[in-house]
Order: sequence, then C-alpha cells, then structure tokens
Amino acid sequence: MLLAGMLAGMAGCNRHDDARQTLTFWGMGREGEAVAQLIPAFEREHPDIHVEVQQLPWKAAHQKLLTAFAGDTTPDVAQLGNTWIAELQALGALQPLQPFVDRSQVMQPADYFAGIWATNRIDGQLYGIPWYVDTRLLFYRKDLLKAAGFDAPPRDWAEWSRQLAALQTHAAPGHYAILLPTNEFEQLLSLALQQPDPLLRDGGRYGNFESAGFKRALAFYVGMFRQHEAPLLANTEVPNPWTEFGRGVFAFYFSGPWNIGEFRHRLPPLQQAEWATAPLPGPDGPGAGIASGSSLVIFRRSPQQAQAWLLIEYLSRPQVQRQFYELLGDMPPRRSAWQAGSLLGDPAVQAFREQLERVRPTPPVPEWERIVTEMQLVAAQAAHGELTVDQAAAEIDHRADAILEKRRWMLDHQRDRPR
Repeated sequence: MLLAGMLAGMAGCNRHDDARQTLTFWGMGREGEAVAQLIPAFEREHPDIHVEVQQLPWKAAHQKLLTAFAGDTTPDVAQLGNTWIAELQALGALQPLQPFVDRSQVMQPADYFAGIWATNRIDGQLYGIPWYVDTRLLFYRKDLLKAAGFDAPPRDWAEWSRQLAALQTHAAPGHYAILLPTNEFEQLLSLALQQPDPLLRDGGRYGNFESAGFKRALAFYVGMFRQHEAPLLANTEVPNPWTEFGRGVFAFYFSGPWNIGEFRHRLPPLQQAEWATAPLPGPDGPGAGIASGSSLVIFRRSPQQAQAWLLIEYLSRPQVQRQFYELLGDMPPRRSAWQAGSLLGDPAVQAFREQLERVRPTPPVPEWERIVTEMQLVAAQAAHGELTVDQAAAEIDHRADAILEKRRWMLDHQRDRPR
C-alpha cells in the first residue's frame, strides 16, 4: 500500500509538471546564471508556468539569435544588449510591447531613466523593457587630485583640462593623468553624445562625423594623447589596470560600474579611501553618457506571449531588480529600485545614479556596432598622429556611409514602393 501510494503521488507530480506551460528564457553570460536564482520565486507565484533558462556566452549569443530566427527556434523571452534591438526589430523578430505596458500595473515608464527607456523605442514603437543599465564615468584618485591642487573632480571640460595638465605636471616618469584604452570606443562615444549634433543624419542614412560637434569631441579626445596625458595603449597592453591605478600610474580611469567591485576587491584596505567615482564633465557643465545595458524582449513567434510578459513584469519589479544587483552588481533601470538597500548609501554607486539621469541612446540602426567599431579604429590612428582631426572625421564618415549603403537602398525602395 505504501509503495502504491508513493507511485500514485509520483504520477500526480508528473501530471502536474506536464500540465505546466514551459517558457524558454535566453540569458547572456553571468546574467544567465544569476537569473536562474530568481526564477523559483516566480514559479511559486505562477505554479502553472515553468521557466527553462538557457545561458549563452556573449561571444556566441548574436549568431545564436540570428540562427534561431532563421530556423524558427527563437525563445519566448530573451536578454538583448540594447544595441541589438534595432537589428532584431528590422528582421521582424520582436513583438511590440506597448500594449502590454498599457495594461500593466507593474510597469511605470516614468520610473525608468529616460535615456535608457529610449534605447528600446524604434520608429515610435517599444520593443524591449530595460533590465539593467550600464554607462561610463570617471574613477579617480582623490589623493593625487588633491596633491595637484584640486579638492573636487571636474564639472566641465575646461576644468578637466586644467586638472589633466596639472596631474601630468606632477606625474612621475611613466605615469599619466588618465587611462583611455585606444581599442575601446565607449570613451570617445561618451564625449560625442555630449554634443548637440546627431551621430548619423538623414534618418540614419549617412554618417554625421564631420559635424562641428563630433569634431569638437574628437579633438578633445585626441588632445589627451597628444599632450601625453594618456598613454597610447590598448586594454590588452594594460593587463592589470586596478593595480596600476592603485600605484598611481593613472589618476583618472574612464570606465564602467563593474570596476567598483574590482577596486574594492583588488586594492588594499588602506587605499580604499583614496579613490572615488564622479559623473562625466561635459563641454559646458555636467555631461551626458552612453545609455547602455540589456533589455528583455518577447519574440514575435512565441505562442505564450502573455506568460512571457508575466516573467518580464516579475523581473522588472524594483525589489527583484535590487536582488539582481546584489547578485551581480548590474545596476537597475528604475529609479525606485535605487531607494533602498546597498544602492542607497554607496557613494561610489551614487555617481552612476547621477550619470544615469543624463544618458543618451546611440542611433537605433542595425549597423551601429559596425560603425562605432570603425569610428574607434580611425580615432586610434588620429591619437597616434597618423591623421588630423579633420581627416579622421572625414574617414569615419566615409566608412559609415559605406556600411549604411544597404540601409539607404532599402529605405529608398521602401519609400518608392506603391501603396
């Protein structure tokens, strides 16, 4: 009788499991690992839904998504880097989400940092919900800045230039005012987003890198190398920037939020009071930064879009976003999520909170990642003195226009198509 009861119970469990609807969720990198720890609570709230999490390495994720779309094997829900949304939207792979938002009691668009929310809108349609945010700002050595005669980080470019010059004057041989790895585009892109000129023009058909604004940003960026305030090094040539920062080899480090944890882990206790973070200075005051991060999307071919939306709503709750931050250090996109927990009282984190109010999206075109890669390759040539600022700006436009040739053809033929 006991054995029969156990078998009946097992059969009942199997029938229950079989009755559940299964959602597939694709997460990238460490986020794919961390989200799996949040799923059990969601499944307890929704016992009729089972979530299968598949973790994809970032290097393989883009091709995996395109292959899945071609083979009609896309997941229900996925994490997308927000620069990928335009490409998947152009393929018709993503479900518009505004109708879900309009009916939601959880989603409050005004609670999101505006620049981050904007990265998910293309041609007036919403295709993703920000999941976590990323941007770049200044890490700096307070003691070195004070020794150079400054009590606070810069608030505009003129003050920043004075501080960089003073730091370099006080620097020991082989030491520099700032580290700007020449193979990273985020630093120049941040400066470019602080300008009034758009980076692309005519509806994303052509580059706009010969604009006065971009050339101003490029000249400021290149000037830090030509004045020997930044070393001509790629990040592969600085294998341990944290130790070098601790040794004072660099007084400023233009980087992202993951380095808060790195500096706290890698620098000795006696040095923890010597460094801080600061929002980016702009040309004439506090400056804009990159609106980066990842979003949650629903694929158009998902047969379970209502259930997929329930999962996105759950992961978008402020308290769940705080849990996600505690697991990974990925910063939440909702302002209300910053009003409690360790996010609230951490001064290194609060500089990012301030910067996130002034982030701007990059052009929402599928070709953007290729364009920004070419931008940095040419900018590195200018930093090495191989091109003038004017020559570099013209070359970036030339390369961007070549990359956008197919886009122009498609847009022009779409316009000419009979209605």
